[in-house]
Amino acid sequence: MNTVTIRANMADSESLETITEHERILQEIESTDTACVGPTLRSVYDDQPNAHKRFMEKLDARIRNHDREIEKMCNFHHQGFVDAITELLKVRADAEKLMGQVSDTNRRLQDAGREVTAQTEEVIRCRIQQRNMATTVEKLQLCIPGETPHLCKNLTVKLKLHAVQKQVTLSCAKPLYGLNGRTPLHHNGLSTEAADDEEMDEEVLTVQDLVDFSPVYRCLHIYTVLGDRETFENYYRKQRKKQARLVLQPQSNMHETVEGYRKYFNQIVGFFVVEDHILHATQGLVTRAFTDELWNMALSKIIAVLRTHSSYCNDPDLVLELKNLIVIFADTLQGYGFPVNRLFDLLFEVRDQYNETLLKKWALVFRDIFEQDNYSPIPVENEEEYKAVISRFPFHDAEIEKQQFPKKLPMSQSVPQIYSQVKEFIYASLKFSESLHRSSTEIDDMLRKSTNLLLTRTLSSCLQNLIKKPHIGLTELVQIIINTTHLEHACKYLEDFITNITNVSPETVHTTRLYGLSTFKDARHAAEGEIYTKLNQKIDEFIQLADYEWGMAESDGRASGYLMDLINFLRSTFQVFTHLPGKVAQTACMSACKHLATSLMQMLLDTELKQISIIDIIIFASSEPVPGFQGDTLQLAFIDLRQLLDLFMVWDWSTYLADYGQPTSKYLRVNPSTALALLEKMKDTSKKNIIFSQFRKNDRDKQKLIETVVKQLRSLVNGMSQHS
Repeated sequence: MNTVTIRANMADSESLETITEHERILQEIESTDTACVGPTLRSVYDDQPNAHKRFMEKLDARIRNHDREIEKMCNFHHQGFVDAITELLKVRADAEKLMGQVSDTNRRLQDAGREVTAQTEEVIRCRIQQRNMATTVEKLQLCIPGETPHLCKNLTVKLKLHAVQKQVTLSCAKPLYGLNGRTPLHHNGLSTEAADDEEMDEEVLTVQDLVDFSPVYRCLHIYTVLGDRETFENYYRKQRKKQARLVLQPQSNMHETVEGYRKYFNQIVGFFVVEDHILHATQGLVTRAFTDELWNMALSKIIAVLRTHSSYCNDPDLVLELKNLIVIFADTLQGYGFPVNRLFDLLFEVRDQYNETLLKKWALVFRDIFEQDNYSPIPVENEEEYKAVISRFPFHDAEIEKQQFPKKLPMSQSVPQIYSQVKEFIYASLKFSESLHRSSTEIDDMLRKSTNLLLTRTLSSCLQNLIKKPHIGLTELVQIIINTTHLEHACKYLEDFITNITNVSPETVHTTRLYGLSTFKDARHAAEGEIYTKLNQKIDEFIQLADYEWGMAESDGRASGYLMDLINFLRSTFQVFTHLPGKVAQTACMSACKHLATSLMQMLLDTELKQISIIDIIIFASSEPVPGFQGDTLQLAFIDLRQLLDLFMVWDWSTYLADYGQPTSKYLRVNPSTALALLEKMKDTSKKNIIFSQFRKNDRDKQKLIETVVKQLRSLVNGMSQHS
């Protein structure tokens, strides 16, 4: 019987495994490419006998289920499809009518412009004929016999080439033209097919119209007739290389103005426009290999010059103008067939220089904002003022919105100013990315990286320097913590701001994130640390001003005036801390109390101290300067002092010595060395020490008892030293 049961269970288990396996196979078929289904189906037939039949049944059930889903979807969208077809039929008549009107308008427009087109073609034909005739006359004059000897003696090729180059240089501000002399290029290097109507009315001029190349042609013809063409070619190329070096030499103060850069680029463009024309207008005077060699030499020099001079520039506007000139220069020469990729690579270095100048500029902006801030919540008197603030900074607080005017916003005026300036920085950084022929993703990455530098380096440094300034007190530090909290919350809006500019989704792979959160968290932590430091310094100032009556015999039962001033100061200070987020106020209070306890303990053990009214310590230890602590949490800061005082007040030495070292000891926090030091003072009757003058007066006279306790304490201290 047991065997049958086991087999039945095994059969059920195998059936369940088969069903699970079939379900897995169906899911794999639904989610896998049909080309990969073969191995999946093969596993069905490799399984148990008749498993494929059960699989086919499950497959049929799955198909019927999908059929029902498809039928439901078709029924759901059927009415919408019918409505769309009905609307389309209604629009068809209007569309046919509009098509007729468009066709009629097009026909009338073609008829009206046919005469203008004919006249334009006639003008172009006449202009071409005129130019061809002038060229023919010029060539015929060059071939007149007998002129050759005279020209050979009087032409100075070098000076003529210099004059040609100068003419082209002066004309660089005018439209430049492509290699075929028919495609005009503006000063920005772009095609003028969409030029303004005013420019279209002007006569289109080519390089040949702007410059007289006839001296070069004549010299070439003369040397060719004399059979010495190679000499002229070598001379021409040698002179042009020398002139190229002169052209590439910048003025020492070129980096001071944009005009200096513009003049430098213009003379280089003029030089290579001449070379390009000579290359295509003559046969062999210069070759493509020669112009490429000349350009590569010039390009290396240009990059070195621009790299050096741009490093001297501290004005972001001038660097931006330089970038625009480089783009125009590169696009223009690229139109003449010269490779300019290295110039666009240089622009990335210039971009870094531009970002550095922007960071320096915005560092001054941030510094001015912080210096002018009053570090007080922003008051708003009416709805108009409230909207003016939130239009500059994304602030939303339901509780504050419910309040009646006038009211105050938690941050100070520097917060919306800082936020606005970060956006202005992003706009300024974006200007450099224009016309760089980069994708939106690359521009987005540039903006995010430059913004990260602004946040993590410039703004962070300004905040850290601000926090460390001597005139920044506790109230200002509290406001700085509140300000950085709101700026941290606004970082996500800066992310959206960049996304709206570049149209690149922040979910895109490899998208750089803004690091503003860490910047403001670090600044906030630094401000909190500075609060703790300044509190401790203030406590030390109060204690240093302690005014004890060293000669009094007994305490008058009142706390010292300096201590009452300290307590009042702490209470008023911690009242301001209630506006801080989290547990900063409690942490500051605990830190201050621990520091005070340590200072009072040091005062108690001071070798120069002859008397102190213990009531000072007791009153402060039992007071609660800051509410909000659970139980006796704050009292733990004074537990060392309190147990030491209890021991001397009760004079419970037997309990202390008996329970010493036990976790449950009533005086667990009392160090034997501290107790011994105080007893030594009490034993020194020769100096008439009256420390703890108001406690255990009769016991003080029992020097024998004190001696016994001192010996036992010394034994404990020595044992601790040997053990360590």
